[in-house]
Amino acid sequence: MLELFPEGFEEVDRPEGVELAAYTDAAGEERLWAFFGGARGADVAGGWEDKWRAFHRPVRVGRLWVGPPWETPPADALAVVVDPGRAFGTGSHATTQLCLQTLQELEPASLLDVGCGSGVLSIAAALLGFSPVLAVDVEEPSIAATIDNARANGVHVDARLVGGDEVLPSASVAVANISLESVEALPRRIDAQTLVTSGYFASAQPALAGFEHVRRATLDGWASDVFRSAKP
Repeated sequence: MLELFPEGFEEVDRPEGVELAAYTDAAGEERLWAFFGGARGADVAGGWEDKWRAFHRPVRVGRLWVGPPWETPPADALAVVVDPGRAFGTGSHATTQLCLQTLQELEPASLLDVGCGSGVLSIAAALLGFSPVLAVDVEEPSIAATIDNARANGVHVDARLVGGDEVLPSASVAVANISLESVEALPRRIDAQTLVTSGYFASAQPALAGFEHVRRATLDGWASDVFRSAKP
């Protein structure tokens, strides 16, 4: 489905299983038939182009509010306005919320955001006083989205494209909301005193050489951990 409809599709739980639905035309339906050997078509009501907005609701995590441009943030919040659809990350996922909460508990310093996606964590860090903020990702759309979103929020974030095994710039704090495998590969790539990790289920416990585990937080079955460098 990602190959056929990279712009997006809908996943719906049904009693008989999971249904994948794409809003498309006759040519798209033909591609579905060719790829899956069958598909069911149905007309949709007008206005479907904007229905995806209903899935992007704002979230409040402590002082931070993360939401799309068409929502109004509360006056007492530090607002992170993110245009969804440009890259992964709208703030609604539990792992993002866990990282947002942890950032508010740390003393602001230089920060490296590994796997920045749409830039939510980088922008939030900048609003919280972290400086300088460097965001890195292996996907070009993520870099473009982070730069655009940072500009729209009135903060400066240095966003760079990196290779998957590249040694990363040093920072006092590094945050990585990525896969468990990528998290466990970080010790040989980063130089940071404090490392905030997430992106994996609470049943997993990353083992990071050269880092001491400080604390853990969980939300909706997901986990986030804080590590301190064991270097003197």
